[in-house]
Amino acid sequence: MAWMPSAKGDRMRPDTSNPLIFRQGSLSAMNIPNILTLARIAFIPLLVVLFYLPFSWSMPVAAGLFGLASITDWLDGYLARRWNQSTPFGAFLDPVADKLMVVVALALLIERYDTLVLTLPALVIIGREIVISALREWMAEMGKRGMVAVSWIGKLKTTLQMVSLLILLALPPTHEFALLGVVVLYTAAILTLWSMIQYLKAAWPHLSRSM
Repeated sequence: MAWMPSAKGDRMRPDTSNPLIFRQGSLSAMNIPNILTLARIAFIPLLVVLFYLPFSWSMPVAAGLFGLASITDWLDGYLARRWNQSTPFGAFLDPVADKLMVVVALALLIERYDTLVLTLPALVIIGREIVISALREWMAEMGKRGMVAVSWIGKLKTTLQMVSLLILLALPPTHEFALLGVVVLYTAAILTLWSMIQYLKAAWPHLSRSM
């Protein structure tokens, strides 16, 4: 970046006369981890298109895209920590991208299966994400966001959730292994409720004082 003498002549300040130079600072949030997170959001409309294509290969490819998005979910966090590139923008965007991808996948599967057997755990997972997102924002306003940090239960729930969605997206409902995906999804839904209860118990003393 170019520098210019200040009015006092004894200090230097950034040269803001060149907009191309001055705007470089605003792009600092666009590091590789955040680009991966944005790519995960960009995958969503492609996932929807692949899901509805009337070809035999479209479902496995849609599942593969979802799997790739799941890998970027792990990779962006790993790179942000490894390269010390964590940013407030990334901290905000990463969970948003995760929830969008999962909710869209669940909505697609609800339509495909059209049965309470799959709709019930899907609604449990979606409802939990809404509750915990609101809880984290509320706790952040009180400076207690760490009280609802991700636990090992939440990580296990996320892993099972991704595995179940990968199976269910790849296979038609009539496939014999599709039942395995449903069972894993129910397990993820149970852990979803358990983790939500744990988060609410940890946050309740602070929430009750703010009422």
